Amino acid sequence: MPKDMTTPTDIFTRRESEARSYCRGIPAVFTSARGSVLTSEDGAEHIDFLAGCSSLNYGHNDPDMKAALIDHISGDGLAHGLDLHTTTKAAFLDAMDTHILAPRGMDHRVMFTGPTGANAVEAAMKIARKATGRTNIIAFTNGFHGVTMGALAATGNSYHRGGAAMATQGVTRMPFDAYAGGVDSAALLEQMLSDASGGIDAPAAIMLETVQGEGGLNAASADFIKKIVRTARKHGALLIIDDIQAGCGRAGTFFSFEGMGVMPDIVTMAKSVSGFGLPLALVLVKPEHDVFGPAEHNGTFRGNTHAFVTARVAIEKFWSDAAFETELAKKAELIKKRLTELSRMIPGSFLKGRGLMRGVDVGSGELAGEICARAYERGLVIETSGSQGQVVKVLAPLTTSVELFNKGFDILIDAARDTLETTKFAAE
Repeated sequence: MPKDMTTPTDIFTRRESEARSYCRGIPAVFTSARGSVLTSEDGAEHIDFLAGCSSLNYGHNDPDMKAALIDHISGDGLAHGLDLHTTTKAAFLDAMDTHILAPRGMDHRVMFTGPTGANAVEAAMKIARKATGRTNIIAFTNGFHGVTMGALAATGNSYHRGGAAMATQGVTRMPFDAYAGGVDSAALLEQMLSDASGGIDAPAAIMLETVQGEGGLNAASADFIKKIVRTARKHGALLIIDDIQAGCGRAGTFFSFEGMGVMPDIVTMAKSVSGFGLPLALVLVKPEHDVFGPAEHNGTFRGNTHAFVTARVAIEKFWSDAAFETELAKKAELIKKRLTELSRMIPGSFLKGRGLMRGVDVGSGELAGEICARAYERGLVIETSGSQGQVVKVLAPLTTSVELFNKGFDILIDAARDTLETTKFAAE
């Protein structure tokens, strides 16, 4: 198409499935991106506080990852390798071992699944069931683990569950931390599992997110997590931590469970594992639970040779020493401070999340959606989460500069002020 012409957007409405979602509220046609800025076809720049729903924790087109990928492609490096031995996979595994697993005392094996987070969750659930000989999985309210059938059974959201158009099974759902007011959810689970008439079948695994991303940025306390671990150990269940959205630094450390004194049996990862927005998902599993035989859980796109290249660079560049994590702690405080400003403007609202995975629950999906829409009009891409879409959620690239963070928050606060002053919410 000639440069002086713009893309006719009717092609999307005519030919793309009704299942499309983000583009409905963010209708620009984007052509390029760098760092934390998206550029649309008309030349307008948008600050990115969505980051591919935490798939671009290191920003768009990181120059070092891009250079390594270009070198790999131009040198006729493999584009697809099934699970064959390749130099790129070896380099990634070595970086993962050296800079991530060994320093954290983790002897977990790395299993490459299909390219999405749901693929990793499906594999994790199957591992737990085969390793224990049990079928039941304990999952939690507001959890989101994917929309394939096994993962969907563990996902709480009724809208997504309705998409299955048939019954899901194999999961018992319990209240997440603080879900039921003053009820100690972890103690309740322990009591029910210990009671022969509690009605819960002995679980193969207990699976949770330490920070529920799509569920509304509900952050579990370390005390809750520790109690869940004790219950899992007591009752012979494996502990699965779903770190697909909260991992790779999003919660402030590489794994979201760091500093809690727990060691999961299984960890699922995807989204920013590749570092570059390329599809890559994996399961970390303790050796004693690495029970699948050859090709027992397979897929044509298990592993991603191009993603191995960029993932290695991401680990070596950002996680080979403590400097990046120190930087994240400072940015987390900045995010908390600016979101506190937003919350003070909206009666009854409150902060949620932790690390660089934070937001404000404004109490209304309509209000949150209007704030995000007006922010988009001003040049900020930001989305909502929660059971009613009531949480304005910040998932900016972790590499976003302080200057750009503040510019984005200025836009967000102006959008909220405008919404509160000029819409029906002004009188509420």
